Amino acid sequence: MFLLSLIPLAIWCVLLAARGGFWRVRKPAPSPAPARWPEVVAIIPARNEAAVIGGAVASALGQNYPARLHLVVVDDHSTDGTAEHARAAAAALGKADALTVITARELPAGWSGKVWAQSQGLEAANAQVPGAAWVWLTDADIHHGAGVLKQLVARAEHEQRDLVSLMVRLRCASWWERMIVPAFVFYFAKLYPFSRVNNPRSRVAAAAGGCMLARRTALARIGGFHAIRGELIDDCSLAACIKQGGSIRLDLADDSISVRPYDDWRSLWDMIARSAYTQLHYSPLLLAGAVAGMVLTYLAPPLLALAGGLRLWPAWAAWAAMSVAYAPMLREYRQPLWLAPLLPLTALFYLGATVDSARRYWLRKGGQWKGRSQAPQRG
Repeated sequence: MFLLSLIPLAIWCVLLAARGGFWRVRKPAPSPAPARWPEVVAIIPARNEAAVIGGAVASALGQNYPARLHLVVVDDHSTDGTAEHARAAAAALGKADALTVITARELPAGWSGKVWAQSQGLEAANAQVPGAAWVWLTDADIHHGAGVLKQLVARAEHEQRDLVSLMVRLRCASWWERMIVPAFVFYFAKLYPFSRVNNPRSRVAAAAGGCMLARRTALARIGGFHAIRGELIDDCSLAACIKQGGSIRLDLADDSISVRPYDDWRSLWDMIARSAYTQLHYSPLLLAGAVAGMVLTYLAPPLLALAGGLRLWPAWAAWAAMSVAYAPMLREYRQPLWLAPLLPLTALFYLGATVDSARRYWLRKGGQWKGRSQAPQRG
């Protein structure tokens, strides 16, 4: 038991010392303004988003950006009046001429729904704003502060990046959101340490689909969205393609916020299960490794510590290291630090959703989103 307790302690020592400082919350300083502000076209794919699209359109067109900004909303066969809500929001701002709303064509075989909608948006953008140097990709449930785009463009131009992205602040109001959401960002940062994503010499690539600013020439270089046409985890796939020939950056957001609620455990479970097995490349072997890793890293420390008492001090030390590592993300999300020792419970939730993700895939129920199967089906 003592030797077993040394394993999670060793894991956490390695994670804290040699995983790119993933647990630290670091944000960049403001970048200087470019000599000339380039034109930008924004794209929002939307499928049955009438409840939130108005706010997303208002926040996008309400940017205090010094150059031309045009917004394309792709209505992906909505049945709830999404397009009309988008037009009404633009008209209320007096910016109806800065909005183009199109209806996506039928989804072709081999494409995921969101990527196809983005591809349709880029096609419309090429016609509406051919001179735009940057393409701003955001979602229908994201509200951006007025200065977000200006700082994104300044950072991208100053650092010569081909893609800059923000991990938007997820809603963290309900009890379930407080338990799960900060851990979601923590796990993401562990999987894709931001410092390595931002290092051009590192092969680690990631982005967050709620806010991505891509250089138009970089999108052309990779062949547009056709390069990631079948990807469910489209944001990280896009980042990987762009980083092969350019520089990318990912940071935590201050003023870009998701308003989509996750008020019950089922909605959060489904959010994780929708893509967890995709992240493991639909591999039973990788699934087994992920389960073993989660058990040793998160579940073994409290189980061994509580079962063995102080004589299994390495387990207590591993549990403490885990809690210390998680504390900065809890502070970022303005949550109490007493939640840090409860991270193993959250890990158990994620573990269950990951296994369920594999189960859905094997039962040919994978990747469901808004009534559409997003993931490839087994067989």
